Amino acid sequence: MANTAKNSLIWLEHVPVTLFTLGMGLSGFSLALRAGERALGLTNVLSLAACALAIGVFLAVCLAYLAKALRHPSAVAAEWNNPVKLAFFPAISISLLLLSAALLNLSMPVARLLWCIAVPLQGVLTIAVISGWISARAFLHGHLSPAWFIPVVGNVIVPIAGVQLGYVETSWFYASVGLIFWIVLLSLVMNRLIFHDPLPERLQPTLVILIAPPAVGFLGWVQLVGEVDSFARILLNGAYLFSLIVAVQLPRILRLPFSLSFWALSFPFAGVTIASFTYAEATGSMPHTVIGLALLALLCVIIAALLIRTAGAVRSGAVFQPD
Repeated sequence: MANTAKNSLIWLEHVPVTLFTLGMGLSGFSLALRAGERALGLTNVLSLAACALAIGVFLAVCLAYLAKALRHPSAVAAEWNNPVKLAFFPAISISLLLLSAALLNLSMPVARLLWCIAVPLQGVLTIAVISGWISARAFLHGHLSPAWFIPVVGNVIVPIAGVQLGYVETSWFYASVGLIFWIVLLSLVMNRLIFHDPLPERLQPTLVILIAPPAVGFLGWVQLVGEVDSFARILLNGAYLFSLIVAVQLPRILRLPFSLSFWALSFPFAGVTIASFTYAEATGSMPHTVIGLALLALLCVIIAALLIRTAGAVRSGAVFQPD
């Protein structure tokens, strides 16, 4: 019986940190649905359901990964020391930040609690990841991918709920860190994509992450300055540019075998969708409302497909196979 129990839990060793991208994607999806509902004058039924799903999935992944950390700490250490997977650890704090933003209109105390947990965690993970990048370890150009933007994205998300919760100076600090490192990493990532070998198949979907920093940066910036100014327009149009670049690559990416990295498609599209609705609401631009609705429809298809494929991968155990 002891051996049976041991074998039944062996999958815990292979619970990947990339599973936390599910929390990011579903939380972003709930916020995008809410923005769409507001634009159409609808009630928040769908966004509430998506928010509940995001909370449930995030808690389930947290419990599974905590069990992995307790039973197989060496496996967690191996992921931390992996130059690719290292960048996915801030997905934990990013999910909390997004849930905080999603819960603002439902429960301000709960939103504040999640934000106050997520922000210092995001700060610690940002410093830890950057320290890992510039440590004595030797990184190769093949280790760099758009997934390295994930720690940066977490910082520009902080103002989305932070300003409304009254933490303005803290929000400015994190937004500044995120925007500065976005510029630095954008140069590095574009150099890697242009002048070096193509990304491995499993990392090809992370190209979509290029959309996220300017899209979410736009949302954070508008919260900080209280209006859509010239810099906000630059960020939004930058997000549209990367969306068009990704759209050209998307047919090729969708032909690749499914892996959890496909969840990289969800959050960036959610970010640019919310940004479009936010711009439309602030300026009264009908074209941006139409863009937002088109992106939301695409996002719904993406999320549905990802949930179906992920459920199948979980049932087959493919998610818990060692890389």
